[in-house]
Amino acid sequence: MSASTTTAAAQRSAALPGAGFALGYGTNGFTDHPLPDVLRVLDGLGYEAIALTLGHPHLDPFAPDADERAADLRRRLDDLGWRVVVETGARYLLDPFRKHRPNLLDDDARLREEFLRRAVDLAAILEAECVSFWSGTLPEGVAADAAGLRLRERLAPLAAHAAASGVALALEPEPGHLVETVADALAVHRDLGAPEALGLTVDLGHCVVVEPDGVVGALTAAAALLRNVQVDDMLPVAHEHLEPGAGEVDFAAAFRALDGLGYRGIAAVELPRHAHDAPGAAARCRTALHDAWEAR
Repeated sequence: MSASTTTAAAQRSAALPGAGFALGYGTNGFTDHPLPDVLRVLDGLGYEAIALTLGHPHLDPFAPDADERAADLRRRLDDLGWRVVVETGARYLLDPFRKHRPNLLDDDARLREEFLRRAVDLAAILEAECVSFWSGTLPEGVAADAAGLRLRERLAPLAAHAAASGVALALEPEPGHLVETVADALAVHRDLGAPEALGLTVDLGHCVVVEPDGVVGALTAAAALLRNVQVDDMLPVAHEHLEPGAGEVDFAAAFRALDGLGYRGIAAVELPRHAHDAPGAAARCRTALHDAWEAR
């Protein structure tokens, strides 16, 4: 084996040298690529995990062959030596007219609940490290207290299903949602009796928008329950996913915190509006995140 081949293999085997967590990329940033090509591009760039968004175009959870396709994907991931988390943020999967509806707070949330159960079932086949999800925004005319009760009532059976399936859940705080901060998510976890199956997702970009103690404070607060990390930059004034370096996230500090906390999960780039330049964005992100890792 030549020296150049050895170097390339080493790069593919460890996206961030010495990191205890795996650097991945979200498939929702590759919606113009079929899934086999997503894996080819990301493998060539040295990534070692994916955050798989269920729905169009990569894996429809309601398709008759969804279980079979998930099993095929697991075999491909095994060939690559990759890890995976399941994401559930597809915009129009459940309603072609209303983005992200119904959610867990709506009057009738049965379709969302069914979708999340299917996500758990597919995660079990995929041997995914978690199913990441969010609360959703308040429906019109529903007060926050009433919505909070709905969320807790609907999460309890989902957590039980996940526990029975051997799958971890990861509740993600989202700007503008009922569960907006890590503190909100921790309160839900506590109110449900601290179910073992329920953990947290932290999106690094969200931290500069809504977290009072910033990215390091949010990661530290979530540490015991941290199951999943999403990587993107953001400006404090808007919930808009940006490439690293285009916002105000201190990625060196974030990586230093993850390293110090002993995080061993996946940290996957989430750029759902960058599919027009997906290979270029993925390449630039890998370079920027390597630089941040080295600077930590």
